[in-house]
Amino acid sequence: MIQARLFHEGDLLAGYELSGHADPNAVEGQDIICAATSVLAINTLNSLEQLLKLMVITEGEEENDGYLYVTLEIKDLQRPEVQLLLASFELGIKEIAKNYPDYLKIVK
Repeated sequence: MIQARLFHEGDLLAGYELSGHADPNAVEGQDIICAATSVLAINTLNSLEQLLKLMVITEGEEENDGYLYVTLEIKDLQRPEVQLLLASFELGIKEIAKNYPDYLKIVK
């Protein structure tokens, strides 16, 4: 199961952490929940770094390691475009968790 955690600084979204695999017994490339979650997480990270030119603090990112930690510096959290990208990630991850609760859980 994938566990997702959303980080907050007050009312602002500050980052996210993903760990685990949706179905560790699935044939590589066949696990659509893991693929959807990965695309959402990596696209958000790439957008923060490449489109907004931010220094994003990360851990993980190794292919198939099942762990990704993403957070931003406090000074960047106030930017509306940062909050929009993180809110988009939150919306997507919550929808996956709602539709596939056996494979993805949002933890506090």
